[in-house]
This record gives sequence, structure tokens and C-alpha cells, in this order.
Amino acid sequence: MNAVRSIFRAAVLAAGSLALLAACEPAPEQKSTANAPIDSPAPAAPVARTDALPTGSGFDFYVLSLSWSPSYCEAEGEDANQQQCAAGRLYAFVVHGLWPQFERGYPEDCATQNPNVPRDTLRTLYDIMPSAGLIRYQWKKHGTCTNMAQNDYFRVLRAARDRIVIPAEFRRLDNYKTVDPMEVEGAFLQSNPGLAPDGLAVTCDKRYLREVRICMSKDLSFRSCPEVDRRACRLSKAVMPPMRGG
Repeated sequence: MNAVRSIFRAAVLAAGSLALLAACEPAPEQKSTANAPIDSPAPAAPVARTDALPTGSGFDFYVLSLSWSPSYCEAEGEDANQQQCAAGRLYAFVVHGLWPQFERGYPEDCATQNPNVPRDTLRTLYDIMPSAGLIRYQWKKHGTCTNMAQNDYFRVLRAARDRIVIPAEFRRLDNYKTVDPMEVEGAFLQSNPGLAPDGLAVTCDKRYLREVRICMSKDLSFRSCPEVDRRACRLSKAVMPPMRGG
């Protein structure tokens, strides 16, 4: 019996010694990740600006001219363009043109290899420019001096128009309205934050309020234009006729 116990103890002691030796052996080496380089995600590709506009050259800035269409129609009478002025043509402020300007003066009637405006292009503009004759004339006299392709010029023209908020009180007139041109200017300033008094001009003839002219940089941000501002209407009161058929 004692012999059996002695053998058992010897086996236990041997097993303990083996376990102790195993515990003292160094663990297998593991690579530290503390300073390991981390795979960074690939940089995002730049997002293409689909709204980026062409930039013209050979001039300093633009004037966007918005014409009160009923004033043109009434002042011109029988000579007015009937596509614009026939009864039922409910035009209010329309785009007269987008004009390249120098700080003093402006270019006009520049050489071009593309003098005509296709019918497909005309149709895309009738909501803001009410006659084919007006569109063609503006391209020939002003658009050709921007050094832009025709489609690019009209794209910038539309973007310039979209930049402007027409004051609510001048989006529709059903009756004659006598206004102070300075009040019209004030309404445009209030409706278009960032537009300053020296960056636009309200024009008139001897009776009618005719246009609101707004100065823009080539990126269509508002800017001052003293020469344009000096041509503003000097009347204290001007007439705005109602919309045709209104």
C-alpha cells in the first residue's frame, strides 16, 4: 500500500514539475499592432460640379437687363413685336439681355462664325425671352462678345435670370400702377440679399418704367457698377401698364 502511495506521489510531483516548467517558458512571440500602419480608406474622388458655368472672357462683368414687357408693348404700339405683345401674352418682367460690360463702356457686334440661333434653342428660351427676334438680336449684339459658344452663353443667361427673385408685387399686374422707381429698386434689394443699391439701376422713359438692370460678376455674384447706376431713372413717378390680356 505504501509502495502504491509512493508511486502516486512521485507521479503527481512529476506532473507538477512539468506544469511549472511549461508556465515558465516564454509565450510565442506576437507582433504588436500598436504601431502598425493602419490601412486608410482611399481618398474620395472629387465631386464634379454639374452646376459649374462657363466663364466668358474679354470683358469685366455682366448686366442682366429685365424688361417690364407691358411697357415695351405699350410704348412701341403697332411697331411692337407681336410674338411678345399680342393680346393674351401674359408676360411681366422678361429678360431683355445679358450684356458683357467693361468698367467703362461695353463691346458689341463682335465677329462670330455662328450668327444664327437654331429653332431648338429658341424654344428653350421663350419662357424668359418672349420673341425669336429678341433672342437672335441679343446673341448677335451681345452674346458674340463673351467669347463663349452660343449654347454656353444662353446657359449663363438662364442661370443669371434664375439668380434673381422678382418681388411678389411685380410678378403680375392686372391694372395700371404708378410707382416710385426708388420703391421698385427697394423691392428688388429686399428680395435679393447681397444686392446693393450701387449694383442695379431702374430705368424709365418719359412715362413708363422700362427695365431693372442688375450687375453681376462672371460667377454671377452681385457687384457694384457705378456707370450703370448713374443711368437710373430720375422720375419720381413712372407708369407700369398691366399685362397683356390681364
